[in-house]
Amino acid sequence: MVELLQCRRLAKNLAGLSLLLCLAAIAVPSVEAKVRYHKWEVKYQYKSPDCYQKLVITINGRSPGPTINAQQGDTVIVEIRNSLLLEDVAIHWHGIRQHGTPWADGTEGVTQCPIIPGDTFTYKFVVDKPGTFLYHAHYGMQRGAGLYGLIKVSLPAGESEPFSYDYDRSIILTDWYHKSTYEQMTGLNSIPFVWVGEPQSILIQGRGKFNCSTPGTEADLCNATNPECSPFSLTVVPGKTYRLRIGSLTGLSALSFEIEGHNMTVVEADGHNVEPFVVQNLFIYSGETYSVLIKADQDPSRNYWASAHIVSRNSNTTNGLGIINYYPNHPKRNPPTSSPVGPRWNDTAPRIAQSQAIKALKGYIHTPPQTTDRVIVMLNTQNRIDGHVRWSVNNVSFGLPETPYLIALKQNFLHAFEQTPPPEGYDAANYDIYSVAKNVNATTSNSIYRLKFNSTVDVILQNANTMTVNNSETHPWHLHGHDFWVLGYGTGKFNISTDPKKYNLVNPIMKNTVPVHPYGWTALRFRADNPGVWLFHCHIEAHFFQGMGVVFEEGVEKVGRLPTSIMGCGETKRFFKP
Repeated sequence: MVELLQCRRLAKNLAGLSLLLCLAAIAVPSVEAKVRYHKWEVKYQYKSPDCYQKLVITINGRSPGPTINAQQGDTVIVEIRNSLLLEDVAIHWHGIRQHGTPWADGTEGVTQCPIIPGDTFTYKFVVDKPGTFLYHAHYGMQRGAGLYGLIKVSLPAGESEPFSYDYDRSIILTDWYHKSTYEQMTGLNSIPFVWVGEPQSILIQGRGKFNCSTPGTEADLCNATNPECSPFSLTVVPGKTYRLRIGSLTGLSALSFEIEGHNMTVVEADGHNVEPFVVQNLFIYSGETYSVLIKADQDPSRNYWASAHIVSRNSNTTNGLGIINYYPNHPKRNPPTSSPVGPRWNDTAPRIAQSQAIKALKGYIHTPPQTTDRVIVMLNTQNRIDGHVRWSVNNVSFGLPETPYLIALKQNFLHAFEQTPPPEGYDAANYDIYSVAKNVNATTSNSIYRLKFNSTVDVILQNANTMTVNNSETHPWHLHGHDFWVLGYGTGKFNISTDPKKYNLVNPIMKNTVPVHPYGWTALRFRADNPGVWLFHCHIEAHFFQGMGVVFEEGVEKVGRLPTSIMGCGETKRFFKP
């Protein structure tokens, strides 16, 4: 009876979903289902993921939220009720390209108005390729409050992966702050500037361990024996091979992940098969996903450490630790050894080497266009605007408009955002990327790049010095609505005359998130073939909040009629029909 009422409501609210189809999807075992339906309530709850109690945004009482399991070609439907009381919310389906459903991307200010407290909103989209993906809040800095989870998309029945394993497991890595996201955002927007600082903990699958003896810690808020913060434990059977899907949704930190005494063979990156290569530690940046193969071939009489260590920042945050539990040892039994220390935080060479090692697997290569129609060079800098510290692209710091771009463009509300296009480059001949800029002042804008539909676009991410002497940070950039070819990485200043000659046009990996390393550049290429409006931004929460992002529009005239449920803010208040 519950399923019947559920389906009647969905059939009424979602065009194209029949009552019979919904009932069939619920009746058939999930492995064969074509429609994957989820009903989520998003609300705050007190949790102690690292032993320190604070308010956490949960999905059905959980953080991380439930994993979405689907097969390639399935339709995913997620009905979300916002029970945050005083906060809006939106959820982005990270790595899902949203072909034909750009309004379901879940990006507040770009593809939809946020879901207001008390309202229910339904996302509906197709997962069009297999692999490991993510979901997370895309409103303010809510991702850092615990609203995130994993999406696992398997091949259709009867098809197999080009690598073999016995069991499929997954973990998400995050960093964790004790201050609320509101406190963090207030500091970032204050004069004088208050930086968020280093995280208090690193969480492995939502679990970490903060030292409750740290000076200044309120004793009644921190309990080292709380079972919520007992280490994550992954049980393995000796002799078996495991596919471990690893996703990172850190707010700030680049990480090195390793399993004591075990090699890892990288086989997938952001949903694309990789020419396998072996690592002892996997460098992973916020927004990235990988699959690695691990064989349980060590001494089975003991357990082993899994460790996540911060790199690229001189952090004093304790490593995140988990346990690889060799059955039949007790899953809570600590390994007899000291946990791995991890690589030096400022050793960039192995990080660049790993980035360059990721190539598409033979037989699964998507050959890129050999030439491009447009080149946009994006200088990443830290700046000041009216006394505020901001991040910028080509000296322009980005801000979201009140009316989401997708709606403004479809409704011809061109007055809703600035029409002067953003710059396509910077004064490369005279800009010294190794020094603090002579003039650190920048401007703000919410203008966008308008791309010719089906054209080929190159983006060069150019890193530089921050406003601190001898400092350049790692920035992971994520593109919504697309996968792109990673054509190359380099150190120093990109040379537009000679560096393109070094591009990998034979077997480049396709990804949706890519790092630009300190004082370096990263070149990527994509086809503007997905009608819609798509955000491209640094996946560090504070950096995007401070303006480190741009927006691409392509073929928006080809987008179908927009659902009124995405409206209700800015110029669209009169169109909203819940």
